[in-house]
Amino acid sequence: MSNHESSGAGKQPFAVEAEPPIAAQLFGDNIVQARRFAADLAEDGELRGLIGPSEYPRLWTRHIVNSVLLAPLLRESVADVGSGAGLPGIPLAIARPDVAFTLIEPMERRTTWLNDVVERLALKNVTILRARAEDVHDDVAVQQVTARAVSAMSKLIPLTAPLAVAGGELLLLKGRAAETEIDKASKVIRKYRLSEVRVEELGEGLDTEPTRVVRALVDAEVGASQDLTEDR
Repeated sequence: MSNHESSGAGKQPFAVEAEPPIAAQLFGDNIVQARRFAADLAEDGELRGLIGPSEYPRLWTRHIVNSVLLAPLLRESVADVGSGAGLPGIPLAIARPDVAFTLIEPMERRTTWLNDVVERLALKNVTILRARAEDVHDDVAVQQVTARAVSAMSKLIPLTAPLAVAGGELLLLKGRAAETEIDKASKVIRKYRLSEVRVEELGEGLDTEPTRVVRALVDAEVGASQDLTEDR
């Protein structure tokens, strides 16, 4: 896929990045589903406000491959907060059919699209939950929580940490300012008693841009459904 032209009235054509060779290596036998997801995102992304026109030339590298590099780190259950266009949740669910995913997204038009994608791709390991993360702290308990392009860490930690079981982990995709965000969120990190907070670069040695992820363990006393609304 090198170019995509939308057929809907009033829609403009956008050049779409060709599938990079690394994609087949990362998705393995599930590359066909990944291609279908890329086609769906190219077809609907701009029209439904999922991605902007400037993202089409890097659709695979910046979004799909960037997301799937997390796959080797995953345990048996994952919640993806602010899933939006299904990133990183859908690429991860494609690559790891053995993992149960809950994609949490508050906007109806986005959850409608996500449900359609899950059905088209026959992803049996994905549940779409239309909600704000803070409203389901008592209902969701998973081994790991992911988030990408949601908010700064000082705001993101209170949304994500309560969804993790005791001893669970946060996997927060961040950019070059990840270390700075960690420094600015030091009080929140202490409040939520996160440990082993560090930045890792994934994809070293592969022919693609690295993915930066902030990893943090959730204290056994903090996990899912703990009330930390008051300062300690």
